[in-house]
Parts: sequence; structure tokens; C-alpha cells
Amino acid sequence: MSSTRQQRYEAAAMTEDWPGVREGETFRPRALPGAVVAVRRRAAVRDDAEPAFFVHGLGGSSRNWSSLMERLAGDVDCEALDLPGFGASPPPGDGDYSVPAHARRVIRCLEASGRGPVHLFGNSLGGAAATRVAAQRPDLVRSLTLISPALPELRPQRTVVPTALLGAPGATRLMGRLTRDYPAERRARDVLRLCYGDPARITEHELAVAVAEQERRQALPWFWDSLGRSAAGLFHAYTLGGQQSLWRQAERVLAPTLLIYGGRDRLVAFRMARRAAIAFRDSRVLALPSVGHVAMMEVPDAVADAFRELRDEIAERPGAVVPPVVPRSPTGTAPRAGSRGVDASC
Repeated sequence: MSSTRQQRYEAAAMTEDWPGVREGETFRPRALPGAVVAVRRRAAVRDDAEPAFFVHGLGGSSRNWSSLMERLAGDVDCEALDLPGFGASPPPGDGDYSVPAHARRVIRCLEASGRGPVHLFGNSLGGAAATRVAAQRPDLVRSLTLISPALPELRPQRTVVPTALLGAPGATRLMGRLTRDYPAERRARDVLRLCYGDPARITEHELAVAVAEQERRQALPWFWDSLGRSAAGLFHAYTLGGQQSLWRQAERVLAPTLLIYGGRDRLVAFRMARRAAIAFRDSRVLALPSVGHVAMMEVPDAVADAFRELRDEIAERPGAVVPPVVPRSPTGTAPRAGSRGVDASC
């Protein structure tokens, strides 16, 4: 991409009035090699808080983490990025939307901030990228929390088929034409209903912000392209074998890992919790039977409680080292640690 075109994209996307920035959050661009990403931050209320970093899923944005970050502000210093081509981030200069490319950008973002090791969170596509980061750069990851991570399934659910088809050649252009007259409210409502296990949990405020973001994003020239290419990149990652397999990457993760799965998830099968618990060597599972694909939005209190228990368990381990304080600029029911397959109805 030419520098002039990249600058035009950045000007179109990266503006201060991006919808959904809550009181107490800041929203700033961060330059990386080959990309500029928007980073949402909620500073901790304590100067000695450990850093946390959040990676959203396919079609999502850093806003997906706002409710959870608000609840964790007393525990960790939070940053969440918009992956290139999503939220307020312009497309990557190299046009690479593969899972390895997303993982490299997360690594570069962490290196640029100097905040590692972090408590790393990932949802869906972001969970796949976070798994690669934790496997390849254990020095950057203190703990790993994966919410409905997009790891390969032999028998995917029927409800995931439309998402998978977005990666087919020409599919996003067709979808763009077929849905160009859809109101943003309809599109936002459909996405939320797909991702929530109980649509009654979708608040009017959440819907209003989702509509505003949808209106803004679908007016950007790369909206469908980034969605389609990321979908193709994700499903290509499902086909990789050998050491590049996402399941092999999961087996290499050393960090203590919290796995969160929803019983009403229409995009990642609930049954995958068992395989994930085996693959990640130091894992514990929080099962939420009435929850869907985005537990951090639907039941943020349950997710926050589970993370706090993970963090406390890490701190109590023999030989645990309290990390140095990194200077900063001003600006359900959880399972017992180490448990597997714990049910927590919401």
C-alpha cells in the first residue's frame, strides 16, 4: 500500500470521536512496523498493578473488552488493541490478515509498550492469535485467558458456516451488495444475537453503541475486505499441520491458562473445552452453560472473578516473583484454580 493511501486510511479511521469510548478510557494510535493500530486503555487505580492486554475476535474491536476492563481496573492496568482493519485501525500495509500476522502485531505492540510480561486475553480469532503469542514468546506472557478461542474443530457447528463462507473468494463483495440496504441497527442486532447466549442480556446502551460503531465501520472502504481476509486467514490456520498447527502451539504454552467456554456458543463448540483443557498443560476451565461466544461482554463479572482467582493462584506459587512496577504516563462463579469442567450457571 502506498504511503499516501495509508495516510488517507489512517485519517479516515483514527479519529477521537470513535463510538464506544467510555469515561475513564483513552484511545490512541500506536505505530508498529507496517501498521498503525488503535489502542484502548483503562489505567489501573493502583500504581503497582500488573499489565494486561486484550485481543478481540473476528469482526470485533477493542470495545468488546470495555466492560471487563472496567471491572478489572482495581487489579490490572488494561490495554486492548483494534487489530489492523478492525475498529479504528486502518488495514495493514502488507495486506496480511493471517493468524500468524495478527500474532506478530500483538508481539510488536507489547514490545513497543515495554509492558511485558502481561496477563494476555484473547477471544475467538484473538484467542488463536494469543495462543501463538504465548507459545512463541513466553517472556511476554504472565498468564493466558482464552474466551471461546478459535481453535480447529473437526466437526464445526452449522451456525459457523456463514462466517466460514466470508473467506471464500468474492464472498464479501457479494455480501456487501446483498446487505447494502440493511440498516446498521439490523446488522448490529443480528451480530449481538449471534454472539450472546441470552439476547435478553443485550442492554439498550450496548445496542446503541454497537449501532454507532457499525455505522462508522461499514462506511470505511476496507470494511468487507478486512472481514473476508481475516476469515480466510483464520480458516487457513485450521489447515496448518506440524509445529504450525494451533493445537501444537497450544501444547507449547507454558503460562498458566484460563479457558472459558459458553454452553450456548454458536461459533465455537462447547465440547472443545475438554480438548483445550488437555492441550494447554497448565489449564483450568470455567464453563458457563447459559452464555454464548463473548462471555467478557455477556457476563463480565464471572470472567473477572475467574481471572482474579487465576492471578491469586499464580502469586501463591512457590518461587513466585513480584514483577517490577512499570512507570506509566498519567492519563458467575469462578472455579477453583486447577479445576476442569466446572459449571457456573449465570
